[in-house]
Amino acid sequence: MARSKEKAPKAPKKPKEDGRIKQMWQVFQMTRRYDKNIVLLLVLSILVPVAIGLVLALLLSDGNGFVIAMWIVAGVLAGVLIALIVLGRRAEAAAYGQIAGQPGAVGAVLRSSLKRSWRGSEMPVAVNGKTQDAVYRAVGRGGVVLISEGPKSRTTRMLEDERRKVLRVLPNVPVTFLSVGPDDDAVPLHKIPAKLNRIKPNLTKPEVLAVSNRLTSLGSGNLPIPKGVDPMKARPQRGR
Repeated sequence: MARSKEKAPKAPKKPKEDGRIKQMWQVFQMTRRYDKNIVLLLVLSILVPVAIGLVLALLLSDGNGFVIAMWIVAGVLAGVLIALIVLGRRAEAAAYGQIAGQPGAVGAVLRSSLKRSWRGSEMPVAVNGKTQDAVYRAVGRGGVVLISEGPKSRTTRMLEDERRKVLRVLPNVPVTFLSVGPDDDAVPLHKIPAKLNRIKPNLTKPEVLAVSNRLTSLGSGNLPIPKGVDPMKARPQRGR
């Protein structure tokens, strides 16, 4: 008897990913809920380069229609590019604004926004179990940076304790403090990478790796805090 041929089960179809334009629209919608100025900024980002291109076209084209068209097209392309850059930066600021004040927010920034010249962990090196204040550590060309999460009145001592630990094993490495919290002079979440990049370089790349490995080998123990939240998956709070 001929064996009946059994049909192989069809592999489940992969969910279709959203197109680039749809993704950008979703980012814009999310940003607009938290940034009232985004629409005006995007309009100006496009109109100003177009206006500049039009002026240059009238001044430099000598009436040549093709040259005028090329200047206008260049202005439009420059405007779109600038608008995308503005949207990206404002969207990042809005996303981090949603998680500001939550335990692990600094860790989310260190995990997702640092440049290659810096090494940071989403897990803190010190935590106050009662208040959930924490201290995070980043290592880069500027040395060791300790970033507190919480009011300065409660985290200053934690920073000093961690600095002593670092200097005990790395006495010649500069240690810098950054504070993220409710204080007026605190660093906003989205500005942490920029603050780190402004620190004067003191270490070479091999030294950064050696310092990072030395500090990692010390360990941070079992700390009572969850991993950093993902700002791109943070849900907006109701009632806003």
